[in-house]
Amino acid sequence: MRRRGRGDRLVTPQPDPASGFLGDGLPAGWSDDRLLDGRVVLRQPVAGYRSAIDPVFLAAAVPAHPGERVLDLGCGVGAALLCLLARVPGLQMVGLELDAELARAAGDNARRNGHGDRVLAIAGDMRRPPPRLAPGSFDHVLCNPPQHAAERTRPAADAARARANREGDAGVVDWVATAAAMVRPKGSVNFVHRADRLDELLGALHGRLGEIVVFPLWPGGGRPAKRVILRARKGVATPLVLLPGLALHEADGSFTAAAEAVLRGGQALPF
Repeated sequence: MRRRGRGDRLVTPQPDPASGFLGDGLPAGWSDDRLLDGRVVLRQPVAGYRSAIDPVFLAAAVPAHPGERVLDLGCGVGAALLCLLARVPGLQMVGLELDAELARAAGDNARRNGHGDRVLAIAGDMRRPPPRLAPGSFDHVLCNPPQHAAERTRPAADAARARANREGDAGVVDWVATAAAMVRPKGSVNFVHRADRLDELLGALHGRLGEIVVFPLWPGGGRPAKRVILRARKGVATPLVLLPGLALHEADGSFTAAAEAVLRGGQALPF
């Protein structure tokens, strides 16, 4: 029987985080959780932003192959990049994160999952990438930016959660501009974002990237999509394609078989 999805989360707490898998004590205010049915162990703050299904679906959209270089803009504690490495071994991953504490956690998570030699996590502002990140040097870029526009929402009481979920100085245009600058010609840029901000995302992509493919994530029950996965390529002018997407939930709230194939099985999305 498939486990109930509990809304939009499928993060399994590790039963005994201090004693077994990670080999070091658990700091106060942090938890050790599992993604992809336990194949990824993720240490993340208890308060603030908590990785749920968005980074897992984002990782499942990236058309990467072993040996390629991938940049995760706003990598947080490394959920998306570690899920991608679980599906495509042999990648060279770079994570750029504004919050220095989360960037350190991403590097630590990579080492705990056996990818310390494959992941470089850097603290920095994606609007002004560090010099070591050369423009046009990545085969793929993935982005899970803050989902809420600053002018439409009040900041959360928790500062870390507010930074992760609510745009600050950087808006959609900034995320797209940096992603487009960093990816090589013919390479892919991959976003997960709110469906009601798709128009902004498409507007920012215009003139920068083409071959846009939109993949809706439907809640189920005939309800409108809340999230979309978007893939685009640099220097390719193929017209936009809207795919059928994927239904997340059954009528009883459990995840569909197609959703579980990604969330537990680590399969790629059918782009």
